Amino acid sequence: MSKHVAVLMGGWSSERPVSLSSGKACADALRKAGYQVTEVDVQRDVAQVLAELKPDVAFNALHGPFGEDGCIQGVLEVLGIPYTHSGVLASSLAMNKEKAKDVMKAAGIPVAEAKVMHRLEAAKAHAIEPPYVVKPVCEGSSFGVLIVNKDQKNPPQELYSADWPYGDIVMVERYIPGRELTCAVMADKPLDVTEILSTGHVFYDYDAKYAPGGSSHILPADLKPNIYEYIQSLTLTAHKALGCRGVSRADFRFDETADGEGELICLEVNTQPGMTPTSLVPEIAEKAGFDYQQLVSWMVEDATCDR
Repeated sequence: MSKHVAVLMGGWSSERPVSLSSGKACADALRKAGYQVTEVDVQRDVAQVLAELKPDVAFNALHGPFGEDGCIQGVLEVLGIPYTHSGVLASSLAMNKEKAKDVMKAAGIPVAEAKVMHRLEAAKAHAIEPPYVVKPVCEGSSFGVLIVNKDQKNPPQELYSADWPYGDIVMVERYIPGRELTCAVMADKPLDVTEILSTGHVFYDYDAKYAPGGSSHILPADLKPNIYEYIQSLTLTAHKALGCRGVSRADFRFDETADGEGELICLEVNTQPGMTPTSLVPEIAEKAGFDYQQLVSWMVEDATCDR
């Protein structure tokens, strides 16, 4: 008898639309692979829904707060339902940009200097010398990211907004120019490195990530072998330092400009990489010999509790 897989998607974070797209694609592929699949649009009663459903495995296709910050992972641990991706601690650590940066720095991974503060403080005066980036501490998909250019006199005034939806604590981080690179880990092995070219976007923002034609990917990235292997090594180190499981993805900036000194910086680790048709991890996995159906099937077979 085939395993019964509950695909968890939707939720109530800013990334709900992405999660629904990821979840639908995963559910369709798992059905084709022969699994019994129930799609669960996650609401506040998810524990009760899962307790009644009693699936063999939960495929976590949630993104953003509650879905990838250790919360749903804790619910699944309590219910004793094996689940995909990282566990409670790794998910919580990776989602918090400040804590993740501390862990990665301690593991010898190069990260950008940053300050964490209330958004109203960040709006008053430049916290660090421009150019810099303001990021919500616990959001994904580039939601709430603001870039402050070198000649900008004032900090972003959007931070004063009464309806700012991304939390009061933000990270003000040194802006790293250069190439946008990403690398995935699967089964504790680093896969290939992709370069992301954002079409008509200042950086790899939400639309560049998910809109058709918003970005193009060069896979494998055109890099010197030593840089390529260094990125793979850093990706695996970050994955292990944060305690990730299953599949994760690390994002980098590589500054090759004349005064950039070849600086390579790890921006963050994503424990719940997107699984939409335009997402990076399915593309990277396919290069490694796993088509989409094989990738999601591997994730289901890899699922455990106590992750």
